[in-house]
Amino acid sequence: MSDITLVHTDKAPAAVGPYSQAAKANGTLYVSGQLGIIPSEGKLADGFEAQARQALNNLKAILEEAGSSLEKVLAVDVFVTDMGKFADLNAIYSEFFSNHKPARAAIEVAALPLGGLVELKCVALAD
Repeated sequence: MSDITLVHTDKAPAAVGPYSQAAKANGTLYVSGQLGIIPSEGKLADGFEAQARQALNNLKAILEEAGSSLEKVLAVDVFVTDMGKFADLNAIYSEFFSNHKPARAAIEVAALPLGGLVELKCVALAD
């Protein structure tokens, strides 16, 4: 087993529990679920669209800190509290993943930490 590197950046919110923003091992990066928390404020953005965009920006910041990028993402898991927002999610998601379209799952959940409306996590290639 190779060494595991834990990733942290101040450009994304700190973990809201006992976990790391991401872990890298064997050329693969596992990014923890990202809520739509504004890192400089430590609070959720207002509304679904703003939270989705912020969560994707947080994901991007962690990927970049780890030496990866959105273009190296293999799979994304999306958790939403209202599947009625699926079209809004897809529109915002397409801003970040326009040409590169990784595998994805979207799951409706009863609740998310801190009252979030959307959370995303991903697996990506890492150098």
